[in-house]
Amino acid sequence: MKNVSPFFLALVVTLFVTSCSSRESGKNAEMLESTTMIANDSNSTEEQLVDNKLVIYQIFTRLFGNKVKTTKFFGTKEENGVGKFDDITNLALQELKKMGITHVWYTGIIEHATMTDYSAFGILSDDPDVVKGRAGSPYAIKDYYDIAPDLAVDVPHRMAEFESLVKRTHDNGLKLFIDFVPNHVARQYKSDAKPAGVDDLGEKDDTTKPFDPNNNFYYLLGQTLKVPKGNNPEWEEKGSKKGTRADSKFRENPAKATGNDVFSAEPSVNDWYETIKLNYGVDIQHNRTKYFNVGGASSVPATWNKMYDILAFWTNKGVDGFRCDMAEMVPVEFWGWVIPKIKEINPDIKFIAEIYNPREYRNYLQYGKFDFLYDKVGLYDSLRRLMEGHGHVGGITYCWKEESRGVASQMLRFLENHDEQRIASRQFATDPWAAVPAMTLSATLASGPVMIYSGQEVGEKGDGYEGFSTEDGRTTIFDYWGIPAHQQWMNEGKFDGGQLDENQQQLRAFYSTLLNLCNTSEAIRKGHFYALQVANEYGKSQGYNDSLNYAFLRFTSQQKLLIVANFDRYHGHHSFLKIPSEAWTAMGLDNKADYVFTDLLNDNTKIVASAKTILDAGNFGAGIEIKLPVWGAGIYQIDRKK
Repeated sequence: MKNVSPFFLALVVTLFVTSCSSRESGKNAEMLESTTMIANDSNSTEEQLVDNKLVIYQIFTRLFGNKVKTTKFFGTKEENGVGKFDDITNLALQELKKMGITHVWYTGIIEHATMTDYSAFGILSDDPDVVKGRAGSPYAIKDYYDIAPDLAVDVPHRMAEFESLVKRTHDNGLKLFIDFVPNHVARQYKSDAKPAGVDDLGEKDDTTKPFDPNNNFYYLLGQTLKVPKGNNPEWEEKGSKKGTRADSKFRENPAKATGNDVFSAEPSVNDWYETIKLNYGVDIQHNRTKYFNVGGASSVPATWNKMYDILAFWTNKGVDGFRCDMAEMVPVEFWGWVIPKIKEINPDIKFIAEIYNPREYRNYLQYGKFDFLYDKVGLYDSLRRLMEGHGHVGGITYCWKEESRGVASQMLRFLENHDEQRIASRQFATDPWAAVPAMTLSATLASGPVMIYSGQEVGEKGDGYEGFSTEDGRTTIFDYWGIPAHQQWMNEGKFDGGQLDENQQQLRAFYSTLLNLCNTSEAIRKGHFYALQVANEYGKSQGYNDSLNYAFLRFTSQQKLLIVANFDRYHGHHSFLKIPSEAWTAMGLDNKADYVFTDLLNDNTKIVASAKTILDAGNFGAGIEIKLPVWGAGIYQIDRKK
């Protein structure tokens, strides 16, 4: 707007605000008042409302489409099967979309080290001494510019098959993430698919220096790598020893630093011994001195430009985002430099940081320019303790009030992923229904993204001693294997749940209802937050257990929701819940009227209650009567009774 006097602008603003204030029932005025009020209320936060409600489904691509039900210990891909890109069909993607999914995270796309021999296709074989599991870890990247051959029906055309998957995903109204692994690569990294003119990692390193800002790796001069023993199993079969060619004869001289910052030529079997650390211009062994000056006279370190080229390559393939593995092991300055450059190619592309240090959250958001961060050590860990039966809901309050305050809409919430144990496993909660209150909280506590892992929605247990992976309650990422509960839903490629039992069908229906609410509910997507724990602490509300029950409001001018979760694994919930007068005012509702509370999560069950009774703090028996089962949750839409 040009050539308008400041006085006129001030007059227009004053008249507008006055007009809004005079229309007490007006929606803009209601939310203006509530925004001001809750910013000063300890039961809420001052966070600006942002709709970041992505609903992400993680697919471990090698396992998703595998129909083979053989689960032989340390089995080959021929014995145990392997999923392909082509198994992720239009039908599969449509069924995910019906469940409320908006984004798919395809894990394990880029070529990584493996014991499977693809030398017939011109792919160099990997030494088993530095491969974890027969299939290999997808986080030991062997060629940043190529596709894992396991995933292709026609190996020479594996990139074309991936490009078809990208198109198929988009054609079905979904977007996709892939992994970017910036911190480390496979011991035998060598790109045979890199574009012309691109130097390979390490190709121009000065290996006479332990550290140089323009080296891609760190070197341990005068030392030869010693691979840890016991890294992969061998077994006896019919009296004939069948090995893995693991003979401890892999040689690397000079040895390179290991991916988890181990500067020793003898990493342990518990280290990331199959990987080598990338050098971003930080002398880790000398006080982590940084040898870069972004925006200054000096150029950025060589690794920075090479990783930009890799990100640009995959961005131009049409991916919609990157889940960045162990992002906080890479200097935040790199991210702040590279992410804006990639967004010049695609302004809508998203970056998710795997991060575990809450003290670094704001650093990686503000300076690193990430869109989203893992919320693992905050909300996940708090909810896990509750699902296991030894937690306290105070951890939830600490999470939103301290750890993620002001940035909750940028925190990715989840209960399972490839690193974590399955909820239904013996090592976790044993029962997948324990996830109901926790998943409801994960999805609705804030306006940020939520994620589930393939098989979670049908109660996968993660059983089995797969090979490199042990009986640990996780679905292996190192071995050829299947996901039994997921295979039941997949039903030989029909993706209709035809082999699920009734309990699994009901569990998947819960996830579908909840995730679709994330898509359709304005209050969940971008509503204000107001906690009800203080109003219902011990002695204030009949039947409310302030150790195992959690209640809060999410609301906009158009929709008001009451969300209640019961983490008690032994007792159903029956309480008379209070909503204080400050909350009614914040929502812009009349605290003398009668309201209908409709449970959107549970068959639209309706409760009619008087606001006056619900906020009556002087009457111990007053409040809205809430009944929930063991491990139950409710999402109640609040509407004035007609």
